[in-house]
Amino acid sequence: MKSHSIPKTISRIRKIVLNETGKDLSRHALREIEVELVATDVNMISDENSDFQSREVSILLADLRGFTAIASEYPAGTVIQMLNPVLIKMSEIIFKHGGTIDKFMGDAIMVLFGALTKRDDDVARALACAVEMQTKLHQINADNKQNGLPDLYMGIGINTGEVLAGVLGSDVYSEYTVIGDEVNMASRIEAFSLRGQVLISDSTFQLCRDFVETSEPMIIHVKGKAQTVSVREVLAIPTKGLRVPRQEIRRSHRVQVRLPFSYQLIRSGIVVPELLSGTIHDIGYHGVLVELAIPQPPMTELKITFELPHVSYIAKDIYGKVVNQKTRDGVLYTGIEFTSIPPAVDTKIQLFVQMLIFAD
Repeated sequence: MKSHSIPKTISRIRKIVLNETGKDLSRHALREIEVELVATDVNMISDENSDFQSREVSILLADLRGFTAIASEYPAGTVIQMLNPVLIKMSEIIFKHGGTIDKFMGDAIMVLFGALTKRDDDVARALACAVEMQTKLHQINADNKQNGLPDLYMGIGINTGEVLAGVLGSDVYSEYTVIGDEVNMASRIEAFSLRGQVLISDSTFQLCRDFVETSEPMIIHVKGKAQTVSVREVLAIPTKGLRVPRQEIRRSHRVQVRLPFSYQLIRSGIVVPELLSGTIHDIGYHGVLVELAIPQPPMTELKITFELPHVSYIAKDIYGKVVNQKTRDGVLYTGIEFTSIPPAVDTKIQLFVQMLIFAD
């Protein structure tokens, strides 16, 4: 990228953000972009006809959880009112940490670290960016609550590996992007993340193990991979004083019940028609402990339906993910955390739980 093209690049970035969010970037964000472009000018790719080059890149994918359900329940103006501040603030955080927004995908963002310019701290900056994104969304939710708006939650996945980077397209339209199996892996890891979580691949962890505090490794099965994959949840970055907000949503009042329920498996984003059954033994605001007729492995995604007898309501269109399993008295119990739930259903579940609490 030549120096005379920097204003054009900044203008393009502003246009992308404006089109996606309805608002311009702040002056601080614009200054950050300009400084970053000038500082890395000689290392950036400028020729749109350049061949794709192999680069080690950290790919960050962030996706708002349950936003489709919120969008179906609220007027379009309210939805934009919620989404705009999130995308704007996330963009500012990304540019602050030197990330490159590869693309906006509806309510998801793909960010690259090390694609245009390779730095020794690419992985560290990607992790700090992810933690700050979760922290900022936590703050936005506090403001939303005061304005009577629902909470928004984001899942983030990060993977590091070799990709092909270059300009893809034609004279009519082209864009700088990355392609390769490592991009797909980042997408798979993001899909496994629960709301409020930052999950990283083992390749990313090995490059930052002295920099980040994480959970123990979790083994997951990824489509297209014969071998299992190890991921870890980022908890904190001690040297920077950063910590992922522990979502109170993961800890709510829970009550013992015995409710039959039906569920469908979700494979590659598609709901399988076959209805399976189980029994709910424990329910909270945002998850259930169940006994399944056919056990399902951790990280399995489900679509759930069950009746709430005390409030005469059928809770449906609930999406969840198997997060843990434990055996007690010879019975295998499965913990399911809700990943997407319509606001009306959420209200009824909370009412149901509260009624049982007060009945004790």
